[in-house]
Amino acid sequence: MMRFAWMAAALLVFTAAPASADETSAPDYSQDAAWLCKPERIDACASDQSITVVDAKGAMRAEALVPDADRPFDCFYVYPTVSNDPGGNSDMSANAEELRVAHAQAARFRKHCRVFAPLYRQITLTALRSLMAGGTDPVPDRALAFGDVQAAWKSYLANDNDGRGVVLIGHSQGSGMLSQLLETMTSAEERAKVVSALLIGTNVERSASDPAAGDFAWMPACTSADQHGCVVTYVTFRDDVPPPPGSRFGRTQNAGMHTLCVNPAALLGKGAQADAIFSTGGVGTSSKPMTEWVVGEPLPTTNFVSVPGMIEARCEDRGGANYLAVTVRGDATDRRVDDITGDVYAGERRLDDWGLHLLDMPVVMGDLVELTRRQHASWAAAR
Repeated sequence: MMRFAWMAAALLVFTAAPASADETSAPDYSQDAAWLCKPERIDACASDQSITVVDAKGAMRAEALVPDADRPFDCFYVYPTVSNDPGGNSDMSANAEELRVAHAQAARFRKHCRVFAPLYRQITLTALRSLMAGGTDPVPDRALAFGDVQAAWKSYLANDNDGRGVVLIGHSQGSGMLSQLLETMTSAEERAKVVSALLIGTNVERSASDPAAGDFAWMPACTSADQHGCVVTYVTFRDDVPPPPGSRFGRTQNAGMHTLCVNPAALLGKGAQADAIFSTGGVGTSSKPMTEWVVGEPLPTTNFVSVPGMIEARCEDRGGANYLAVTVRGDATDRRVDDITGDVYAGERRLDDWGLHLLDMPVVMGDLVELTRRQHASWAAAR
């Protein structure tokens, strides 16, 4: 079962979703039970984020995550397509799949910010499998899903924000939801609260000739770590396996438009050197597992692994595609493994049009976390 690979298919659905939904049907986000993660709770975003650092010689050491004593800003996270519920839209229960993805994608951001992650009635994997196989049952309600996210955002602003800056963070379907949310932001007051938007694993389109054209054109692409009110977005492919013709990511069919690529590592002044943080055993059943990080040694006991100096990432504009190109710098002379897993597979066939969608966040996770701190410092200084 290609559980994780279906995350990206939601992007195709949400680009055509209506702008709003009947909010009277939305869950009550004033209740804690409507949230996957909230600050000061023992939940998926309070999970153990300890890392085993594997250096270039294969030596390993453990590092714990220590959150800042003062976390002066918030992160609002919307998760990708993970629900295995049977209907077209998920229910409001935090099942194992929602808990896993919050642990993998959102929990690390608590180092610098308070993390808020709403449950929402997302389009399910069940519906996406049916749609992509040409079926019509179950029928997903696109507006219902977005209406929930919009209602959660409004509840957060009314009950939890208290004038704090907030970073929007999403992946795949979650990024599509947040893109739609940004399209609905018309008041200067609401826009001013957004420190930045990290919209990972989705196509954000802009016009090279018309600054007013494109997705939520009021928000520029980030060009520096010390900038706020801007967007970070990219889709990830191996450098030697770029987006093929017809790829769902990194390409657009809209004349005069291009997809944005903003590299978090480059914003931090590190060039192509990425601070990657991977799940120790790999990303899921749609990819090959990681069996070792040091040749001949068992997997580390921590949930996550860092491999300094091994991952490089560059934004590339190549063959009509714009994407984050990842290079793995393996060294056959040392004991550290020379490659990573994360490509999407159907059986034994690699699906190159998916790229490294499963690793969109892990390949620069450390950079994304540090970037939020820098962006908030810029936001706070402007006030």
